[in-house]
Amino acid sequence: MEIGVDSFVATAKSGPTGDVERVQELLEQIKLADEVGLDVFGVGEHHRADYVASAPVVLLAAAAAQTKRIKLASAVTVLSSDDPVRVFQQFATLDLISQGRAEIIVGRGSFIESYPLFGFDLQDYDELATEKLELLLKIREQTNVHWSGKHRAPLTGQGVYPRPAQVKLPVYIGVGGTPESVVRAAKLGLPLIIAIIGGQPSQFRPFADLYRKTWQQSGHDPAKLFIGVHNIGFLADTQEQALETFWPAYRDAFGKIGRERGWAPPTRPQFDAQCSPHGALLVGDPEAAAAKIIAEHHSLGGISRLTVLLDNRVLTHGQLMRAIELLGTKVAPIVRKELDNG
Repeated sequence: MEIGVDSFVATAKSGPTGDVERVQELLEQIKLADEVGLDVFGVGEHHRADYVASAPVVLLAAAAAQTKRIKLASAVTVLSSDDPVRVFQQFATLDLISQGRAEIIVGRGSFIESYPLFGFDLQDYDELATEKLELLLKIREQTNVHWSGKHRAPLTGQGVYPRPAQVKLPVYIGVGGTPESVVRAAKLGLPLIIAIIGGQPSQFRPFADLYRKTWQQSGHDPAKLFIGVHNIGFLADTQEQALETFWPAYRDAFGKIGRERGWAPPTRPQFDAQCSPHGALLVGDPEAAAAKIIAEHHSLGGISRLTVLLDNRVLTHGQLMRAIELLGTKVAPIVRKELDNG
């Protein structure tokens, strides 16, 4: 199983100086993830004041110059409000800088600010997502593209450059539990990433099974089937330290989202339930985290990748660095050994 980290580059800092500091911290975190043997680091696209990640591919390109082997992914790229030509060009360039380590994970994203920002109507999401994914995949297959659609000017044979270092630039579909998106990914033969941020991981087994069934019915190679999982979490040296450190950070993040969306603020009992062996939050010491990852692997019928969102505006750079170190040096070896033997 591949194990990695996701970041939305959350920040409580303000002004240009704070943003400079936060970006440097991110680059240090990605470099450390590479050094401790993690497989992938993803940066998610957000267009809000409390995130410094409106241009993830630029951040990933900076990290590519400082790393050697770790895969560098978006988590996610909101393709429906972007231009597939530019997305491909940017990630192809990242692929050249990283010498073949770039990945695009496309999805709806956690927020909707990109739609009005770039002049799109959220009501057109399904059409935009389908049409733009079709174009992105066509560009991946062909240098000179003939294509027409409703939401973009047609291409009449223009070349799209540069071409990536990888023969086929990896494109994943990130979903939050929408069956239609799961089916689309399977029919297209694309890897799937399921975001599990609440409830119990076992509740997502039907989506994993739907993907497997549709993949098989679509005639794709069983050996290429790929299901990944994105969790929220935090690691510390002891279970108590992890829980007590992460609770204020979780309360801040989900309390803020809740106020925007009309949800009740999270409570400590709810948080503790989510951190229990059956909950969705990957919070704890290395042994507990490893056991939870292994259980999640089995509850979903087998997964190929798990990434942890180790990022929050309340957590310090030092706490995040220690969590990444523990994930790479303690958790990942336990998980890999167990699954290799199992």
